[in-house]
Amino acid sequence: MTSAVPPPANPRFEPHAARPMAAMFDDVSARYDLLNALMTLGRDGAWREAMWREVPDDARVVLDLCTGSGVSLRGLRRPGRLVIGVDVSPGMLRVAREQEGWLGWAPRLVAADAFRLPLRAASVDCVTVAFGVRNLRPRDQALAEIRRVLRPGGRLVVLEATAPAPGPFAPFHRFHLLHVLPLLGRLSPDPTAYGYLGRSILDFGAPQAFTDLLHSQGFEVDRLNRFLIGATHLWAAHAPGGGAAGGGSALEHRRRAEWRTWTGLQLAVAVGILAVAGWAAASFWRIAPDLPIEPWQRTGMRIVLAGGIAGFAIRSIVLLARLFGAPPRD
Repeated sequence: MTSAVPPPANPRFEPHAARPMAAMFDDVSARYDLLNALMTLGRDGAWREAMWREVPDDARVVLDLCTGSGVSLRGLRRPGRLVIGVDVSPGMLRVAREQEGWLGWAPRLVAADAFRLPLRAASVDCVTVAFGVRNLRPRDQALAEIRRVLRPGGRLVVLEATAPAPGPFAPFHRFHLLHVLPLLGRLSPDPTAYGYLGRSILDFGAPQAFTDLLHSQGFEVDRLNRFLIGATHLWAAHAPGGGAAGGGSALEHRRRAEWRTWTGLQLAVAVGILAVAGWAAASFWRIAPDLPIEPWQRTGMRIVLAGGIAGFAIRSIVLLARLFGAPPRD
């Protein structure tokens, strides 16, 4: 397990740091979503879709904690469902209100501290948290408050960036967190926020630590998914009592399996064609000088082969990302 890096002296790392966190997110609210897309290589949308699929269809009251600019709210909306977005930052909630409106089944937005939720005990069917749990310290107290508002057997779905796991990619992951994120943060009105972001991910630690914490607070983890070679994880758990709140029917699970099988077959075909194109290009480069053809024909053939290799290489990368990402929504 990767050990967490002790955070530098910073009020944002203090317990119950509601005011410093609110001020930070108020400052970065205007460009927060754009920078999130850049930092996750455009994959954050697919990860949120995976989170939405873990919300039971029969959940009538859903709380999106640390809702920020409300990006996660749109996939939670259903006729007859009350969706509540809670965040400590009024600036982020203003962005969410502009995007979501306030009429009809629009989410209800509340500025509140995650440690003192203005909700009755056992009043929520499902709680979702996307990239916000690491900002809640102490996390055991935050989970205790989540458990308080969840009904017995209620669902908790957490999407969070995690510290590098041991392996060949760990140094690159760590370099990205400590150096690339702060560099991208210069596009933000508060660059220090993105220095905090990388440090907060290292402070959050490896996924097993949070899994253990969930168990210590009485939650049962039903599913743990990893994205982008383990840079992000998704936990689906349920509160004690009432049985597990399943995150999808058997038909849905079969649909996912069929989608992954079909994507895997497409990937195998693309890689096969890429290999054949590479072999053909190598052979042509070797015998081209001896072929009785015009120079322009040689050039044209080289362009065709190079284009084919580039095209199927890109397609293979895209299919690989899909295979290890979230299935599309219906």
